[in-house]
Amino acid sequence: MDPISNMLISMKNASMVSKETIVIPFSKLKYAIAQCLKEQGFITNASKKTEKNNISVLEIDLAYAADGTSKIHDVKRMSKQSRRMYTGVKEIRPIKNGHGITVLSTPKGILSDKQARKEQVGGEVLFTMW
Repeated sequence: MDPISNMLISMKNASMVSKETIVIPFSKLKYAIAQCLKEQGFITNASKKTEKNNISVLEIDLAYAADGTSKIHDVKRMSKQSRRMYTGVKEIRPIKNGHGITVLSTPKGILSDKQARKEQVGGEVLFTMW
């Protein structure tokens, strides 16, 4: 199983049923992705917690609009374990006329498409979210 896909689908499913918080197993990559999503406004908070037996988990608070609709409508995993997808800075395009984001793994860390264009760096396209 792909841990990033599990994280994304958990977030999408939780937002569909209006859950406020999800808890997933912790990893540095998932935490970096959560911080990127927090900067873009798709989630409100991401924090590392330690549960019983010293197991680290990532607690993510999902963001909702003023009328109660979720900010996460859909997510699409681009680069998979079976097929990696890479892009240069010149090929990065806006998603849903700027309403969505593409998250990339770059030499400068996990960045959104806007940050990657600003930093002039390309990388592995992890997923798109809108």
